[in-house]
Amino acid sequence: MDPSSEQGLLSSDTVSEVGEDAAATVNMTENLSEEEQEELRKELAKVEEEIQTLSQVLAAKEKHLAEIKRKLGINSLQELRQNITKGWQDVTSTSAYKKTSETLSQAGQKASAAFSSVGSVITKKLEDVKNSSTFKSFEEKVENLKSKVGGAKPAGGDFGEVLNSAANASTTETITEQIQEETQ
Repeated sequence: MDPSSEQGLLSSDTVSEVGEDAAATVNMTENLSEEEQEELRKELAKVEEEIQTLSQVLAAKEKHLAEIKRKLGINSLQELRQNITKGWQDVTSTSAYKKTSETLSQAGQKASAAFSSVGSVITKKLEDVKNSSTFKSFEEKVENLKSKVGGAKPAGGDFGEVLNSAANASTTETITEQIQEETQ
């Protein structure tokens, strides 16, 4: 092979793509001598043969790889699991992931502090409502209603006990009325 043809293979001239105008391809072959065309055909056959050989070698290597994996008991699911684990490790080791993780951690801490303070504010407001004159007036009215329905108020009863007693008294009256109606 002469140096000029080697230089032609390494040159950066554009090569016609398959499907381009056939006239352009004909013009290129007209510029080549019979010897150059024959040499290129031989080189083409050689490259195609090398590609075929490499394909066969690759297929044999892939078959050998599959056999080794089978002997080791490695299946597709295990490979996928390993690939995912490695991929996750790669992601978690990046600086972008670390920065994002730190930012989210700080945001979580701030959100937690905000929710805590909101909870404290709500608790304080509920205590204020419970201590307000309106609530106390309502509580007294419920206690009066309870004493009328269920008898005297036991000393030291709180609002929850009063509501439970009123509900029990109301239920007791309803059951008593039903029994009286059935016996009549």
